Amino acid sequence: MAWRNDQVSQLETQKIIATAKECLAVAGDFVELGCYKGDTSLLLAEVVQESNITAPRDCAKKLWIYDSFEGLPEKSAQDSSVLGRDFQAGELLVSKKEVKQRFLRAGLPVPIITKKWFDELQDEDLPEKISFAFLDGDFYESIRDSFHVIEGKMADGGVIIVHDYCNAALPGVEKAVNEWCSMYNKQPARYQTMAIIKY
Repeated sequence: MAWRNDQVSQLETQKIIATAKECLAVAGDFVELGCYKGDTSLLLAEVVQESNITAPRDCAKKLWIYDSFEGLPEKSAQDSSVLGRDFQAGELLVSKKEVKQRFLRAGLPVPIITKKWFDELQDEDLPEKISFAFLDGDFYESIRDSFHVIEGKMADGGVIIVHDYCNAALPGVEKAVNEWCSMYNKQPARYQTMAIIKY
């Protein structure tokens, strides 16, 4: 894997790739909610591409990515941290066109890209089954909404990875993960700043 990921550590990147590869044997597609510049998206696209070279056509996987492409939303009370004004509404703004161009320059298939806030996503915006999901919404409501839209679509044996689970600047992420796991009787495993939830 040659792609550099500026938002995720090297060890986290290796873990994401290894977990995604394990999920190739599980029915369903890959999704990423919160792609920013597309660093993790490129990694996942390469995993999918390599797998699809040898996979039967009816077993080929697709990558679906979602982002507002309007930067961060407003914080909720759940996102209040000692770091105060970090991560304000409108920050981390990247256009859908910029992300698409990165795939074209890399010579990778362009994924299915949807420009919506997560709470606007409808059933038809997502694949029928999901084997691997990477959630990187930064805030409480974004992670909560991400869980809401993928919950009924996760395949047995699938995995959800949530970034920023242990990030003092983004406390809403941990709150959303813990609430959701408690509701669905799941136990998140911590890996550096990520939560890994297996089905």
